[in-house]
Amino acid sequence: MLTRSLLAAAAALAFTSAMALAEDYAGGAIKTMDSADGEILTDANGMTLYTFDKDEANMSTCYNECAINWPPLIAASGAAADGEFSLVERQDGSMQWAHEGKPLYLWKNDQKPGDTTGDGVGGAWHVAKD
Repeated sequence: MLTRSLLAAAAALAFTSAMALAEDYAGGAIKTMDSADGEILTDANGMTLYTFDKDEANMSTCYNECAINWPPLIAASGAAADGEFSLVERQDGSMQWAHEGKPLYLWKNDQKPGDTTGDGVGGAWHVAKD
């Protein structure tokens, strides 16, 4: 019985330690993940976030078909800026997360956490890094 309790405690500690490896930002909406390219930013589900070269500081230029292919990382109602993570207002009034003033997006073709298939698309999309 003591051995079973010790194993359960060790498993709980290992789980807690593993969870501490990912940093949470913006109330948990944004996380970091280690990748082959270094530490990258992801959404809460581990999906890679991207920046767009054509965006201006604190302003998105990705709308219509662009936003279908590159869904903006929309902030929950009542979200507040958190350090290097800010909010930019979109044309429809929704708020989008930004990192150092660069709006953040997902890529429709990434299938699972850690995919970075959008990096370099059109020469203008890049994995967001911390």
